[in-house]
Formats: sequence, structure tokens, C-alpha cells
Amino acid sequence: MTDIPDTAFEPGPPDRPAWPAVAKAMRGRCPNCGSGRLFTSYLKLAPACPACGEDLSHARADDGPAYLTILITAKLLGTAMLYAYIWFEPHPVVMAVTFCLGATAMALYLLPRMKGLIVGVQWAKRMHGF
Repeated sequence: MTDIPDTAFEPGPPDRPAWPAVAKAMRGRCPNCGSGRLFTSYLKLAPACPACGEDLSHARADDGPAYLTILITAKLLGTAMLYAYIWFEPHPVVMAVTFCLGATAMALYLLPRMKGLIVGVQWAKRMHGF
């Protein structure tokens, strides 16, 4: 059996407040200061905050933003499709085109915000090297 060092049970640094960090990151701002840009392009994270210098290179959102975006988009537009079909009975082509455009627009709008949400939580909980 190996000996576990005493330092393995010492508490790490405390968590930061999560809600302010998430709110800042969902707006596309640095979760630390709230003034620097979080993204250098549509979904590419900045390596560091240009305002406060916070290192953002440790963030790993992976597939989380895509899953959350699909979940929210499917729930909202699926419910809207049901009600539109029952109340208005649109032609199938009109309904297909309308909801395809709506799903695309909604997904493109939500994707960077969901990535900001995940990065904000990671930063607040000091995950992945923050």
C-alpha cells in the first residue's frame, strides 16, 4: 500500500462566486473582470483576458455547449411546433421552412452563450487549471 502525503487532504483555494462569473461569461466577457472579451472569434476562446490578464487557456468546454444548445432549442421549438400545428394548421412546407430557420437562428444565438456558461462555471469552481 502506498503512503498518501498529508498535503493530499488539505483544502484548495475556495470557490469564487459562480453566478456573477456565469453572467459575465454568458455575455461574452471575462468571468474575472467582466470587461475583457472572452472570445476572439465566434467560438474561439481568447488565450488570456485583454483587460485583466486572466489566463483562459485552461478552459475546456468540449461538447457541453452543443448538448445544452440542442436541448434548449429542441424543447422550445418542439413545443412551438406542436402548438403551431394544432392552432394554425400551416402548410407542411411553410412549417418546415419556418422551423428550420428558427432552429438555425436559435442554435447560432445560444451556442456562444452556452460556451460562456460552461467557461464561467469552470472559472468559478477553479476547474481545469484556473
